[in-house]
Amino acid sequence: MPFEIRRARASDHPRIMEVMPAWWNGRDLRPMLPRLFLVHFSDTSLIAEDRGELAGFLVGFLSPSRPDEGYVHFVGVHPSHRRKGLARELYARFFELCAREGCTRVRACTSPVNRSSIDVHRRLGFALEAGDAEDRGVPVTLDYNRPGDAKVLFVRSLGPGSTG
Repeated sequence: MPFEIRRARASDHPRIMEVMPAWWNGRDLRPMLPRLFLVHFSDTSLIAEDRGELAGFLVGFLSPSRPDEGYVHFVGVHPSHRRKGLARELYARFFELCAREGCTRVRACTSPVNRSSIDVHRRLGFALEAGDAEDRGVPVTLDYNRPGDAKVLFVRSLGPGSTG
């Protein structure tokens, strides 16, 4: 793979903020990724570069409240690098890190409007969690972060028999 993957640093935050609207087709999700994630979870977050240019990132952490779980808060891949296995590689490295630390599962969520994210998570072996409503055949949890904010919740087991 031509990508260099390394641990994130707080100094990566401005680079990520710069690309987020374009990578999400104009949706401005920057408020969902404050700098604190790269300050406090840099050891479990990853940056992928292609000849020094940002190609992708994964921001994740080990749950302090649920020691057997890891959580992926945000993943982004530059549109020109999609379908090249980069998201799969970022997730695989995060899964390995979680497993080394004793985690048995990883959780994530996305917006129901982001169908490509739902598809990617399914291909990576994530199961859809039950919700309290449905959106185009996909279970969603309504008012997840605030009123009117539905989310699709995922969980993936780690260890023997896991796919991805």
